[in-house]
Amino acid sequence: MNAKDYAINADDVFVLPEAVVKIKQLIDDQTASMSEIAEVINYDPAIMTQVLKISNSALYKFPATISTVSKAIQVIGTKAVYDLVLAYGVSNAFKSIPSNIIDLERFWERGVSCGLLAKYFAEELGVKEPERLFVCGLLHNIGELVILKFNPEAAVLCRQFDVNNTPLDIELTHLGFSYAEVAAELLKLWGLPIEIYQPIKRLHPSLATALTKEDQILQLSYLLSVNNVYKEHYKPHDRLSPYLYENLGLDLEQVNDALDLTNLQLMSAMAVFSPSTFSIF
Repeated sequence: MNAKDYAINADDVFVLPEAVVKIKQLIDDQTASMSEIAEVINYDPAIMTQVLKISNSALYKFPATISTVSKAIQVIGTKAVYDLVLAYGVSNAFKSIPSNIIDLERFWERGVSCGLLAKYFAEELGVKEPERLFVCGLLHNIGELVILKFNPEAAVLCRQFDVNNTPLDIELTHLGFSYAEVAAELLKLWGLPIEIYQPIKRLHPSLATALTKEDQILQLSYLLSVNNVYKEHYKPHDRLSPYLYENLGLDLEQVNDALDLTNLQLMSAMAVFSPSTFSIF
């Protein structure tokens, strides 16, 4: 099977929560009012709680406590709430994956690290809607969970990366495609915005040319996050080609600053996202 085949199979098994679908429909419609969106979010206690947790987290650093969904929408914006609700829905769709066959803490640490880096670079470079890049980073590797469901033997083999073999090397060896390709195909089937699944599809510079600044940011963030999370195998700058950051107008010092800052945020972000329970918000 190819990446799209796996995504089609996953689409039949994993489904977005009904409330997430309703919120997505309201915001996609572009005629819904803020109060209507808030009402649907408030109707689902889990989504409401996560929106408030994230709004009050270090990701936004708002000086006063945000205690209502309406206020959260005002502060971080409708599109940001939309992206974060979609990310919650995607993660929730995979809640049936047993935690005893994959280290979910490590899995989501990589996603959160990539997301934080992508959001940081987007903000530094003045990219609109930096939260959307956070979601791209967060979800870039959900293809691993799909393969784990439908081809667990291959998923186990794909975890055997080391100092000489990157995760991508191993994925291509045992699958013939990357986890990111599966993720992008599934997110597309679910109707998520092209601005989320397209950069994920172009995640790897060796497989796809970056066509937008968002693509470039995610490619850089991915490589840094893999090195950052798997320190037992990789050093911070392993395989870091200068063009990945120089094309964005960045230098190595700015890249190091991004790593330092997002690593300070990582523990608190992981606490908010609670990956060990597979309810990342």
